[in-house]
Amino acid sequence: MRHHLVVNLQPIGMIYEVMERRLRAPSPDLADVHESAHKINGFAKAALHASLDVVTWLAPDAEVLTTATEGVRECLSLVATSLTFRGYALRNEVPELPGQVRRSALRTVLTGAILHLTDEHEAPADLAMGAEAGAQALVLTLALRPTAGERSVPAAASYRRLRWSDLSALAQAESVQVQQDGAEPLRLIFPWAAASA
Repeated sequence: MRHHLVVNLQPIGMIYEVMERRLRAPSPDLADVHESAHKINGFAKAALHASLDVVTWLAPDAEVLTTATEGVRECLSLVATSLTFRGYALRNEVPELPGQVRRSALRTVLTGAILHLTDEHEAPADLAMGAEAGAQALVLTLALRPTAGERSVPAAASYRRLRWSDLSALAQAESVQVQQDGAEPLRLIFPWAAASA
């Protein structure tokens, strides 16, 4: 989340440095300075939007809806860097599907499921996500497949590992079903927003 907060602030500092050098020139080109100021304004708006979006992870609005594609993309963008460093390759195989689910439920349960699977299974591995549209619900599948390669150096977890009981509690609080039978992919079943209304 920290990365999501600062990623749009970094360009502002760089543009400011360039703008300051241009202004110190004996005859500054005011058109270039104006263009740089315009860019800073654009990045500031993007930073504000990103900051407000991060807040919705911490204080979710239960009424906001999302599609499977957008919700999965959001969750993966939050954890991708960390998981890649740990030796997991993420495969987003979620197609465009009709229908929407509650964004807070998808964010909470899918992110929890990703953390649970990667906590329980050592890298290197591929984590593939798929989806299908059922009549009453969106069904997301997560399959973790070990891959060839060197194991990463185990580092002490910076958080308490998520257990199945934790994931089940998160899912129950969001009215989502979680299912896993042995080596079968983990299934997350999110009621369609229209069906739950």
